Parts: sequence; C-alpha cells; structure tokens
Amino acid sequence: MMGIRVACLPLAVISQGWLRIVFILGAVVLPYIAVVIANATRQPRHSALSPVVPPPRLELPAATVAKDRIEH
Repeated sequence: MMGIRVACLPLAVISQGWLRIVFILGAVVLPYIAVVIANATRQPRHSALSPVVPPPRLELPAATVAKDRIEH
C-alpha cells in the first residue's frame, strides 16, 4: 500500500482535473487503511512461548563473629 501511496504523490503533481483529486485522496487515505489493516490481527489463543523464570539466587551464609576480637 505504501508503494501505491508513493506513486500517488508525483502523479498528483503532474495530473490535472478529477484524476489529481483521486491521487491526492489515495496519498492521504492509504496510510490510514494500511495502519488499520496492520493492527487488525488476532492475538494467538495459546502462546507457543513461555516466560523465562530466572533461577533462584544463592545466598551467602550469615557472618560469624570472631571470638578473639574485642568489641566496644
């Protein structure tokens, strides 16, 4: 559709009369129609893709208090 629109633009410049109006309408209306058609797709009911779950993160053990240190 965008190829037809690109062709309509120069043809609207070089043509005259009612044909010019047709080419201008084609250049203006075709992008709208193309967007509506592109967005009118159905969503799949069951997705073949599954979400990626990250593996559980390992934790370091708790720090131990050294008995040879004097704490204030």
